[in-house]
Amino acid sequence: MRHIISVLIENEAGALSRVAGLFSARGYNIESLTVAPTEDPTLSRMTLVTTGDEAVIEQIVKQLNKLIDVVKLVDLSEGAHIERELMMIKVRADQAMRSELKRLADIFRANIIDVTDLSYTIEMTGDGPKLDAFIRVLDPELIIETVRSGPLGIARGARRLAI
Repeated sequence: MRHIISVLIENEAGALSRVAGLFSARGYNIESLTVAPTEDPTLSRMTLVTTGDEAVIEQIVKQLNKLIDVVKLVDLSEGAHIERELMMIKVRADQAMRSELKRLADIFRANIIDVTDLSYTIEMTGDGPKLDAFIRVLDPELIIETVRSGPLGIARGARRLAI
């Protein structure tokens, strides 16, 4: 089963390396990893996506909690949460395709953020299946480059990750 684990971690050199090392040493896979400072400059929030049965996820959580840099963590998959991913996709956009690409961007609530003589760069946010659907409707010959952030998540309601 897929899990999104959100971790508050000390914003110090080597903290990310220790988390990645924990996963690689035990043979666990990180499908996606996003890290950025929080409103408190001494802390970063790490969002990682991994898969495993309940025993594996329990072991990952226990091992993460043992790391000195980890302040607090929550498995967002255990409750109601909101999940979003960012994608930028560069596509071939000759004059004949421009109106169709603009129409598709509008349908998917995406933004065209860069225009050149030969291409559009389209920015889109949403859950993974929405981004996948956008890629599927495009002719593969049009796609020049795709960049995705991986999911970010936040708990719904009063539940939160804070110290």
